Amino acid sequence: MVSVITDSLRAAIGKDSKPRTHLVEAGAIRRFAAAIGDPNPIYHDDHVADNSSYAGIVAPPTFLRLFRPSPAIPEFPNPYANVLDGGSQWEYFDQVRAGDRITVTIRLIDLYEREGSLGNMLFAVRENRFVNQANILVAVDRDTEIYYQGLANV
Repeated sequence: MVSVITDSLRAAIGKDSKPRTHLVEAGAIRRFAAAIGDPNPIYHDDHVADNSSYAGIVAPPTFLRLFRPSPAIPEFPNPYANVLDGGSQWEYFDQVRAGDRITVTIRLIDLYEREGSLGNMLFAVRENRFVNQANILVAVDRDTEIYYQGLANV
């Protein structure tokens, strides 16, 4: 098998994306919590949230997925036309609150290949860092996307 990981692909490893900042809106938190079926009142009830230890509406942990592109925007010349979600691992450090401004920076941290039932597959591992307006790291998401050509008979 000839590797598709060229020098230009390797050069993309370790580079940060342009930061993107998003405003966390209470209405978006309420709609997201309703969409995922989470009735916790700290996500939608001002009175309950204001009187909680959070002192206001907070976002469910998975809310931050809204702030990263999916599929990711490749930082390299992608040799394949198809993409699969290879999963993600999250670490949370602080609560995300309505009114926060969350800045997301994405770094490609690894590229590797494997042969599979769909032929050769290129795995891209990214680290998405979420920082609030006080420059506090609130979460890190390490996700994997799998790029592949596919087989003609599949």
